[in-house]
Amino acid sequence: MRVALTFDTEHPDRPCTERALGLILSSLADAGAPATFFVQGRWARSSPDEARRIASAGHLIGNHSHHHAPMDSLTEGGFRTDVSEAEAMIREVTGVDPRPWFRCPFGAGMDDAAVLRRLEEMGYVHVAWDVDPRDWHEDSDAEAVARRVLEGIRARDDSIVLLHSWPDSTGEALPRILDGLAAEGAELVDVATMCG
Repeated sequence: MRVALTFDTEHPDRPCTERALGLILSSLADAGAPATFFVQGRWARSSPDEARRIASAGHLIGNHSHHHAPMDSLTEGGFRTDVSEAEAMIREVTGVDPRPWFRCPFGAGMDDAAVLRRLEEMGYVHVAWDVDPRDWHEDSDAEAVARRVLEGIRARDDSIVLLHSWPDSTGEALPRILDGLAAEGAELVDVATMCG
């Protein structure tokens, strides 16, 4: 069984302590686990030290748009501008090219042929997910997030897990998730390995 842990790295949707990313990176380092971070361009600009920490830790970086707008609501010009601005900012801040990996904010457009065509024309592939533990929801505590991840991965041979880098519950849940995945015999991979 292979599992790709992915973290949408963006401005938070609700108040948080801003300690989750540090917990996530230290937990991944302690476990020697690779992960994929889909970085919002505006977040990279406002949090350059944190963005560079992700890159220097060797994790795969993908593009999560610049403005975190639903991609299926943008005009073609707006779409291309948004994706390009994010790519340029991620490169400038981290020194990493996020292509070819892209994740639509909210998943909006991930099943839309026009969105997928535009991404392909820009050198990107959309990366969806199989397991969503709803770590972004304000009622999700660390125990619930860990339980949902571990239950979700048992249903398939390969899983891509959607997580976020800002909820406190995610940072607190990750050690439990990593221990549980090890107990399941899961091989942790990044999306390049999973989808390549």
